[in-house]
Amino acid sequence: MPSIFTKIINGEIPSYKIDENKDFYAFLDINPNAKGHTLVVPKKEVNKIFDLDNGSFLALMEYSRKIAIALEKSVPCKRIGLTVIGLEVPHAHVHLIPLNEMKDATFGTKIQLSSDEFIELARLIQSNL
Repeated sequence: MPSIFTKIINGEIPSYKIDENKDFYAFLDINPNAKGHTLVVPKKEVNKIFDLDNGSFLALMEYSRKIAIALEKSVPCKRIGLTVIGLEVPHAHVHLIPLNEMKDATFGTKIQLSSDEFIELARLIQSNL
């Protein structure tokens, strides 16, 4: 059964897409820790990040770096945090989270954005790629 991320990549579930290439897909988290919280996922469905082959793992990090740089230009923050947890969805993924305080990195605190705010934010980040 395809993961929720595979369904997003295939367009079966809508997303606030930031960018994609032939191997990866980046989109805004709809339940963000902080404004701009972005998920980067390989298009190939692999359960755990360390199950990726070496080349795919390194390419995921390189692609995540590209997205993080655009994100940092778009959202006022002290830095972009990178987190890999992977318990909630059985599909390897990276969280890129704009950080101003340590609490921004905790997964207990969430913020709310409207659909219009998500759309505007996705466009802003895309403009900085």
